[in-house]
Amino acid sequence: MNQTKIIAVVALVLVGVVIALSAVYTVDEREKVIVVRFGQVLRHDDPPGLHAKTPFIDDARYFDARILTLDADPQPFLTKEKKYVLVDSFVKWRIKDALQFYLTVGGSESEARRRLEQIVNSGLRDEFGKRTVQDVISADRARIMEILTANSGREAFKFGLEVVDVRIQRVDLPPEVSQSVFQRMKAERSRIANELRAQGAETAEKIRADVERKREILLAEAYRTAERLRGDGDARATAIYAGAANAAPEFYSLYRSLNAYKESFKHKDDVLVVDPSADFFKYLKKPSR
Repeated sequence: MNQTKIIAVVALVLVGVVIALSAVYTVDEREKVIVVRFGQVLRHDDPPGLHAKTPFIDDARYFDARILTLDADPQPFLTKEKKYVLVDSFVKWRIKDALQFYLTVGGSESEARRRLEQIVNSGLRDEFGKRTVQDVISADRARIMEILTANSGREAFKFGLEVVDVRIQRVDLPPEVSQSVFQRMKAERSRIANELRAQGAETAEKIRADVERKREILLAEAYRTAERLRGDGDARATAIYAGAANAAPEFYSLYRSLNAYKESFKHKDDVLVVDPSADFFKYLKKPSR
């Protein structure tokens, strides 16, 4: 009997604990909470702390109030030039009005993401359709993000959402278009490279021709100067020899004869066939005094 009472007491305690836990709920500062009774919202946006509710009847539903990120897959959009570009974007958002969020999307975060993605893609389609590829890549990119943030924020507020920021990460051409653009760029760069090579070869040929011309001119001038100097030297030598011969003709004749003897009898095997009475042996037979 005592054991039965103990079990009953424990059961009552447990029931009391369950009822007490069911009668309270806590609100974290990073969350938003709404209290629902049979599908009807009783309270929403309670401040952080401990709150009471009717046990087993009221239901506290929690939603993340922090800034969340929606990073969808890149989507193709048509520009003003009727060219497709792949746009990779992301959205920073959070739940602003928990009641509106619950009433419009049933408190489903996945449904909110789907609606938000539709809103942003619609805005991207409108903005890209007004601009050229060059504009969306560089010139108007910042402006597009500002417009998207403002417009998406107004549309998302209908679902109790706040759009903090919309960012365009990348804008790329489709793979087949990128390959075509790459081939055109490659051909253009090859053409420019060939032109530069041709210009370089032409310039090099001109430089070589100019250097060769200058070389020939320098050689001709050097040869002319050398010949002139050689002629001047020969003329001076001839004048000196002539002066010496005129001053001492007999000595000059002797000197020339001695040089002739020296050259004629340089080697022991040399043979000279000359008339002994010739003038060649003049100074050998009867040297002058």
